[in-house]
Amino acid sequence: QVQLVESGGGLVQAGDSLRLSCAASGRTVSIYTMGWFRQTPGKEREFVAAIHWNGGDTYYADSAKGRFTISRDNAKNTVYLQMNSLKPEDTAVYYCARQRGTLSAVWKVSTADFDSWGQGTQVTVSS
Repeated sequence: QVQLVESGGGLVQAGDSLRLSCAASGRTVSIYTMGWFRQTPGKEREFVAAIHWNGGDTYYADSAKGRFTISRDNAKNTVYLQMNSLKPEDTAVYYCARQRGTLSAVWKVSTADFDSWGQGTQVTVSS
């Protein structure tokens, strides 16, 4: 069983940057595609970004393109989300998650396709 722990959230102003981290323990995540999602109260959890197990390919929601960068360090069993030019609408709890199936080359954006989740980290962007 893998445990995922997010960190790096906080309160920032519009235009600022944050770097979220997702540290995995218990099992390696190096052979899994990893993703970031976010959720605001009353709304469904939405896909933000994903990175293939080998770190060579990434995929972003339209809202994240050009501003967010997902990366991973498999030696550290850690996934990152660099968020630049933050907007108030980026305010949410951010979760990292492990996609079902190893060595997958297929992009998945549904929460049902991810089987392990962290507890989330709050990001609040003030205007």
